[in-house]
Amino acid sequence: MTAAEKIMKKKVFIKLEADRQLPKAQSDKLWRKATAEFNKILVRYADLPKGVHTRTDGSIFPTAAIYLTFKAAIGGEKAYGIIEKAAAENAGAAGMKLAKLMRIPGMPSMFIKLWDPMTRKIFGAECGFKNRFYPKKKGEYRMDVLECPYNKYFTELGCPELTKIFCRNDELAYGNLPGLNFIRTSTLGRGGERCDFYLRRAK
Repeated sequence: MTAAEKIMKKKVFIKLEADRQLPKAQSDKLWRKATAEFNKILVRYADLPKGVHTRTDGSIFPTAAIYLTFKAAIGGEKAYGIIEKAAAENAGAAGMKLAKLMRIPGMPSMFIKLWDPMTRKIFGAECGFKNRFYPKKKGEYRMDVLECPYNKYFTELGCPELTKIFCRNDELAYGNLPGLNFIRTSTLGRGGERCDFYLRRAK
């Protein structure tokens, strides 16, 4: 099994949505074509830094390959709808799991404290991001993303519109956590100058 095939197996949530919206035979055929397209993209970008690969290979590139392949066959609106609905359901499920954790006493405060080391790692320069970090304040955490690999590589691959989906994923995952407020005013994918992450204890 190729690297592309292994990663595509993890995108089953998109495949299931494609199966719901398209005849199974068509969905299967397009999925195989998308896997081949994904493999080409992996070869094209093989020399990216290791940290950037953690974002591109597992998320950005397979999503782009699926979308572009389906778009060529069924049109942009329907292809986008498949990706958008699947991503929303996946992010929403992650948000529900986080919400259960936040109901544990003391967990909201601990979660805020963990956001500093966590975001510096997964949204750091090694992973292709450029950030602005704000001074720490009790009960809150603030960071801006000024450059984003999702925006960069989706744009390079000709599908910048997909960035908005991943902006929304953050809101679905973090926007309804008990005891916490996730505040966002703009994102790069929606034409803003930054993606702001502002998390604080609910009053």
